[in-house]
Amino acid sequence: MKKLLSATAMVLASATLAAAEGELQLYNWGNYTSPELLAKFEKETGIKVTVTDYDSNDVALAKVEAGGSGFDLVVPSANYVRFWVDKGLIVPLDDSKLPNKGNIAPEWKDVPWDPGRVYTVPWQWGSTGIAVNTSVYSGDINTSAIFLDVPDELKGKINVVPEMSDILALATMYAGGKPCEEDPEIMKKVRDTLLAAKPNWISMDYGATERLSNGDWAGSVNWNGSTMRARLATEGKVQYGFPKEGYPLFMDSVALLADAKNVEEAYKFIDFIMVPENAAMISEFARYANGISGSDAFMSEEMKSAPEVNVSAENLSHGQFLPGCTGKALDFQTAIWTELQK
Repeated sequence: MKKLLSATAMVLASATLAAAEGELQLYNWGNYTSPELLAKFEKETGIKVTVTDYDSNDVALAKVEAGGSGFDLVVPSANYVRFWVDKGLIVPLDDSKLPNKGNIAPEWKDVPWDPGRVYTVPWQWGSTGIAVNTSVYSGDINTSAIFLDVPDELKGKINVVPEMSDILALATMYAGGKPCEEDPEIMKKVRDTLLAAKPNWISMDYGATERLSNGDWAGSVNWNGSTMRARLATEGKVQYGFPKEGYPLFMDSVALLADAKNVEEAYKFIDFIMVPENAAMISEFARYANGISGSDAFMSEEMKSAPEVNVSAENLSHGQFLPGCTGKALDFQTAIWTELQK
């Protein structure tokens, strides 16, 4: 009887292990993961991917840092990667398990936030700018004045996404400062400008793709890919502006969590998304550029020619990747953001 129980226990244990195999937990930004990509990955590998959404870098970082998240992969933005590394939340990648890593485009192989691409591989990149319904407002949209000195036509109709680093960067550059600014006079100007502008906003919320598409909002601080989706949904009425005072560029990259349970499955997924055809599927869904060479060949013409994605040299010159703010600069930002939320 003892032997029978032991054998039964072994069978049950094997069944439990088998059930756990072939799964992957991806923690990613909301409305950012192509269902077609996941279906293709599952068909080719037998691995089922469960996606859990988050809406900000801070939320993702806090959730994983608290422990026991159960996630295997996460997709932090460039200016947050250092925090994930410093806290020991992500681990260096084993390149021997990533034969497609050579497909990373040359300009994205050695980046300031992850020199040599030790911890991450590209997911998508883009910018934070201004989305405006041009049937409501026909003036210049290439300026942060759209939400900081709101035109009469947009008062009570413009949203501001509640992403602290982006909003503070836009407001600081509008005030003549730089991201992670430590000059108290400039930051006082930033604070005063934001607090004076807020009464003219309709909300501070996410979901800009849908709300711009259905006309709930006439404008929003927004990301370029989301704005492209709104433009297509409104037959060109929603347009994207690149603030001439300066605006943030971003790249979101995939990283392996230190406490990942499904490590081999995670490596298969990381390698899978660096195949050009698969990277194109990511971009075609969320409408952002990716960092994989050769993916353009698999994209639609509307993606290749999209003004939100294919940025002119002049507009691109005003964009910059944000550093991860710490110390005095972060203290200023946190204090202003806390007051703005009241």
